[in-house]
Amino acid sequence: MITQTFGAETVRLTTPKSGNGSRVVRNIVRRAAILFTAIATAGALSPALAEDGYDLWLRYAPLEEASYATPRHVMAACSDPSATIDAALDEIDRATQSMLGEALPRADTLQGGTLVLASPECSGMLENLPLPSSYEVGVDGYAIKEIRHSGRQITLISAQSDIGVLYGTFDYLQRMARGQNFTGVNIVSRPKTQLRLLNHWDNLDRHVERGYSGQSIWDWHRLPGYLDPKYTDYARANASIGINGVSLTNVNADATVLTPHYLEKVAALADVFRPYGIKVYLTARFSAPMELDGLPTADPRDPAVQAWWQDKANEIYTYVPDFGGFLVKANSEGQPGPQDYGRSHAEGANMLAAALEPHGGNVMWRAFVYSAEEPEDRVKQAYTEFVPLDGQFADNVLVQVKNGPLDFQPREPFHPLFGAMPETPLMMELQITKEYLGFSTHLAYLGTLWEEVLSAETHATDQRAPVASVIDGTAHDYEITGMAGVANIGSDRNWSGSIFDQANWYAFGRMAWDPDASAEAIARDWAELTFSRAPEVADIITGLMMGSREAVVNYMTPLGLTHLMGTGHHYGPAPWVDDLGRADWTPYYYHKAMKDAVGFDRTETGSNAVDQYAGPVAQKWAGQDTVPDELLLWFHRVGWDHELDNGNTVWEELVRRYDLGVSQVEDMQTVWHSLEHEVDAERFEQVSAFLAIQHQEAIWWRDASIAYWQSVNGLPLPEDVAAPARDLDYYKSLSFPNAPGQGE
Repeated sequence: MITQTFGAETVRLTTPKSGNGSRVVRNIVRRAAILFTAIATAGALSPALAEDGYDLWLRYAPLEEASYATPRHVMAACSDPSATIDAALDEIDRATQSMLGEALPRADTLQGGTLVLASPECSGMLENLPLPSSYEVGVDGYAIKEIRHSGRQITLISAQSDIGVLYGTFDYLQRMARGQNFTGVNIVSRPKTQLRLLNHWDNLDRHVERGYSGQSIWDWHRLPGYLDPKYTDYARANASIGINGVSLTNVNADATVLTPHYLEKVAALADVFRPYGIKVYLTARFSAPMELDGLPTADPRDPAVQAWWQDKANEIYTYVPDFGGFLVKANSEGQPGPQDYGRSHAEGANMLAAALEPHGGNVMWRAFVYSAEEPEDRVKQAYTEFVPLDGQFADNVLVQVKNGPLDFQPREPFHPLFGAMPETPLMMELQITKEYLGFSTHLAYLGTLWEEVLSAETHATDQRAPVASVIDGTAHDYEITGMAGVANIGSDRNWSGSIFDQANWYAFGRMAWDPDASAEAIARDWAELTFSRAPEVADIITGLMMGSREAVVNYMTPLGLTHLMGTGHHYGPAPWVDDLGRADWTPYYYHKAMKDAVGFDRTETGSNAVDQYAGPVAQKWAGQDTVPDELLLWFHRVGWDHELDNGNTVWEELVRRYDLGVSQVEDMQTVWHSLEHEVDAERFEQVSAFLAIQHQEAIWWRDASIAYWQSVNGLPLPEDVAAPARDLDYYKSLSFPNAPGQGE
């Protein structure tokens, strides 16, 4: 029995004894109980040192030196190292000082037990070093090997570029921090995507749209004169997981950032980021020529408009010589774009691409579009608009596509554009900030969501073609590849609003480097780096993370339901909303619940959105008996009495999933409590408080949703299921006008 207070009411729910995800939860609880018993038997442990989360996964917790094969010296294989090699050496100093008690001594000559950093630009002090080939590591990859050189046993971190050496250094140090023994080490790693970007939805007034961790970290008013040390730590954190680009400003763009006053500030940030291999990008407002210089049009075919963008690009590169390019949101949600002039997305993107091409810059053109007029089915529009343009985009344009066809929901099918545009590089856009998954207070590890999408089979080629193979370019031989993540970073001391939300930033970087990476392996690495390398602790935290997103789906959007959140702020449940300016802004549009049925028919008898997928996928999802339960109501409109494979009706299963989600959060609280003596007090208490909020709000989602569905279908609750704590009018009356991250 679960007991929790929401407002002034105490809610009691019966905990499901079985069902989807329950075995995982039981195993986590069992392991937590074993650890808790061990702690109690051993007596009270010394409290962990106080931490506030600022150090992220770069804590470099102390090691017992005798237990690990650590180097005795460090040297760069050149007498005049670059700023990037210096950054790698500084990181080694910082890490070894923390882990070993003193920084490794710098060596000028080769000695046994030396950690050596080398690249083609940094190898003059040592002859015949076995550097990896560009075939092995590409531009950004690296090798970490124990070798014998000039009669001495050394560990060599080498690459074809200095930034590759920096990436290898971070990998080496994080492996050391996890307790790895490097005897005989032989690691070769190269990124599978070229552009690995964070997209900040930060406004120039420091408000962060869909941000839940304070103000923007970019203090525009104090730039360029004051460079907050946090900017360097931000760059370190990104480089440590292979992120090599950052779009500084909101996709709902403000043209002011393109003015000289702000370009000076952008240049100052670029100077901080450059040693860490991070390029800056800007969001380009399509109407900027009109807003900044009074041109009468922004038509991409107009020669004066083309010249304006060429001049603007030239100007930007005088401030930032390695400027990465433009990210563009056009003709979506009121943003101006080429369609305002009867031109296509390709024509708009290609105009900007021509301005950037002489400088080596790229355009990332977002495919998140929906028309000003209400469409037949909003999820179809991106495919309808972009597929006919395949092959028409310039070589330095990537179309940036969200993971799903709607909008970063707790669960969606993969976007039908993946696999449908073989002649146009598609880069995936993921949302690290949890706009629809409980903001910063709900524990929801998104690595499992992203792995679900990336591993989905598109059937786009005759060979196996998961979404990951589209993103990394192998499915269609893309010459340029990328992945972008909408950042969850703000001015909060712990960066992301909560400790566990740091894991999503970390997981994004790891999956952008390797879209085939295991979400579970990433979670375990993060747990070891962030909390403890003790296997029993890392096991428990990893298990906690791996089941967390499914719990959120269960208490928010089970069985393929979607877009049920409150209006504007996207906080809390509001499936009853049906009176906004257009139907596809309302939750009702996406479930169409009536007394006899619920769900959105996307088969041939409805919008036929399923036909946008390749044949085997479409065939599976079009059948009520073959579609996975998790996507049933996304693709089908069925009766409340429709029977699922487990024998439950849709109504019975919905209620069961809601209850399961609540009980899973309660189990998460139990698991976390077992770690009280393994985690420092400050972080332990914050996570505990946030889990309490999550439990309370999971009950709110459960009760408000069930109350609404019952008001529609008139069905009784299954036996032994508790009724909602309040009536539907109470839940409808709740208002949150100042919820954080409010959209524009």
